[in-house]
Amino acid sequence: MLQVNFIRQNPELVKERLAVRNYPHIGTVDQIVGTDEELRKIKFAAESVQATINAASKEIGMLMGKGEKDAAEARKAEVAALKAELAEKNTSLETLEAQFNKLILTLPNLPHMSVPKGKSAEDNEVVREGGNKPSLAADAKPHWDLIKDYNLIDFEIGAKLAGSGFPLYKGKGAKLQRSLIQLFLDYNTAAGYTEYMPPLMVNEATAYGTGQLPDKEGQMYHITADGLYLIPTAEVPVTNVFSNEIIKENEIPVKMTAYTPCFRREAGSFGADVRGLNRVHQFDKVEIIQLVHPDKSYGVLEEMVAHVERLINMLGLPYRILRLCGGDMGFTSALTYDFEVYSAAQQKWLEVSSVSNFETFQTNRMKIRYKDEAGKTQLLHSLNGSSLALPRIMAALLENNQTENGIVLPEVLHGYFGAKEIVK
Repeated sequence: MLQVNFIRQNPELVKERLAVRNYPHIGTVDQIVGTDEELRKIKFAAESVQATINAASKEIGMLMGKGEKDAAEARKAEVAALKAELAEKNTSLETLEAQFNKLILTLPNLPHMSVPKGKSAEDNEVVREGGNKPSLAADAKPHWDLIKDYNLIDFEIGAKLAGSGFPLYKGKGAKLQRSLIQLFLDYNTAAGYTEYMPPLMVNEATAYGTGQLPDKEGQMYHITADGLYLIPTAEVPVTNVFSNEIIKENEIPVKMTAYTPCFRREAGSFGADVRGLNRVHQFDKVEIIQLVHPDKSYGVLEEMVAHVERLINMLGLPYRILRLCGGDMGFTSALTYDFEVYSAAQQKWLEVSSVSNFETFQTNRMKIRYKDEAGKTQLLHSLNGSSLALPRIMAALLENNQTENGIVLPEVLHGYFGAKEIVK
């Protein structure tokens, strides 16, 4: 959530940055400023009335002490009228505050000055590419066929158990999935990230804290009887570990990593892009999260991008890094880099990671703070990234490394998987 003071002091800048996002309701900024001004006027008036009531109450006590009963009763009548006026102002305050909160929650985060203008993924900027695209045989197969050939995942049984988009990993497929998860966690913890194993369901306040609510209700599975949501990413519970906390400055940065299954409804998804592992409703992902000093967050963002890049290089996958344009950014992000790996049999790029700086947008909602050298409480910046999301990583590994005799695994996985290749 944007900070009210910043909107109040910089309304034109807020509008200009929201325009980079192609945000369609720029007039909301003026509504927020106007409602905020009216709120402050009513609050001031209510405080003045309350001060008058307090003074009159003391005076009544003094008059009664002096035996001036008639004067005291007259003041009591005045206080009663003032209390009625105060009640009316408080009712107006409640109504205006509800309107204000509803308005400000509709505003997305402001794009960083480096975010390019654009309307869709086609306008994203390629920052750099790495790795070599493999040359496959003419009869190379996409991963959904390889999965059947090597008996790694059963989509049909998964559909029987839960529905379409819930794959059942088995045998060497389950082992490869577990190997990747362990590799990713070991890599992250070696870089100083503390591992967490969070709940897979969160309450409404937790989902609100990271910005999933009220923006992404349609993408989350909602357990209505208990008011809980299945998590779409470990970012949601793990970032909230420090909600309503003041972190000591010598404990910054806070670095966290977690493996979780993730659940996304992906309503309306269809077509070739959802075949096999390209888009599923339940998938595994390892996440990295940092809470950092505001002055250092963009340096940390580049460090996190380099961290993910090294991991993809370890897997030997061709990749590219994109800086997302304003129109393709997530609701909560100030700057996002996407990683895509090349899927050789499909001949297409597949997104496997997003690394984002949210600045104070999330921490303002969660009230995650620190005290600066002057002893003043300040908001931290939050960042997160996928390190990595597994379905499309597995898809690219299977497709890019297929041979006549089996699927050759990258060396970094040999010790985890217990073999150099997957054979039929």
